[in-house]
This record gives sequence, C-alpha cells and structure tokens, in this order.
Amino acid sequence: MLQPFLAAYLSTVHRPSDLTLMSPQPPASSSSDDVSSSDIEGMDFEQTLQEFERSLLLLKARYAQVQSDQQIQQDLKQELTQVQRHVLQSRSKKRQVELKRELKQLKARLEETELALESQLFSWGGLREVFWQAVRFGGLGVVIGWLLKSWAE
Repeated sequence: MLQPFLAAYLSTVHRPSDLTLMSPQPPASSSSDDVSSSDIEGMDFEQTLQEFERSLLLLKARYAQVQSDQQIQQDLKQELTQVQRHVLQSRSKKRQVELKRELKQLKARLEETELALESQLFSWGGLREVFWQAVRFGGLGVVIGWLLKSWAE
C-alpha cells in the first residue's frame, strides 16, 4: 500500500543527477578548505533521505492513528445502536433516563472521535499555501486582465 506512495515520492524528490554521487568522483580542488560539488550533493542527498524517513515515520504513525480512530468510531456506533435499542425496549422511566444519559455520552465521544479523524486529515497549515497561491495567481490574473483591457481600448 505504501509502495506507490514511495515510488511517487522518490520520483519527485530524487533526480537522476542525485544518483551520480554514488559513483566515485575526483575532488574538485586539492585544497581542504574548498567543498566539492559531490560533497554538497552528498549532503543534499543525506538531508533529503533523512527528511523522507521522518515523513515516512509520520505517515506510518498517522496511518496507525487513523486505523485506531476508525475502530473506536465503529465500536462507538455499535454501542450507540445497542443503547438506542435498549432505550426503546426499556419500560421503566429510571432505566430510560439512565440509558439516555449514556446515549448522550456515547454521542459526545463519537463526535470527538470523528472530529479527531477530520482534524488530523485536514489542516489549516496546508490551506495556507493554497490560499496564498490563489491570491497570488488570482491577483496576477486580474492585473493581466486590466492591462489587456486597457491595451485593447
């Protein structure tokens, strides 16, 4: 399941030029103070690899959290339907009040779980970049439109 993600990530992150650092290259300069381009590429590759590993670990943790929350959500829904059935079948008022209180608690827990699932899948930080791109390119489109309109007149 993660293999398509990994392949897509690797194809976007690692260019063929990044792989040249694996072949031995002569140093660019004999001076020890100069940093050769292969050293820089090697550092870039290592940083990219470490960043990828961190991203992968975060993705795995998020996937485990989503699976856990989905299981909790499913269990709460089953318990909710059982309590609703018991409320309808119950004859005593005391028992109905008790079951309704439990029903409210289950609904609150279910809403919290659903909110946790939604909030972790959706972040405002991700929207920030999209928002500013829309503002930048939308504004650019408006300016170009005004320029074309004034030029056409």
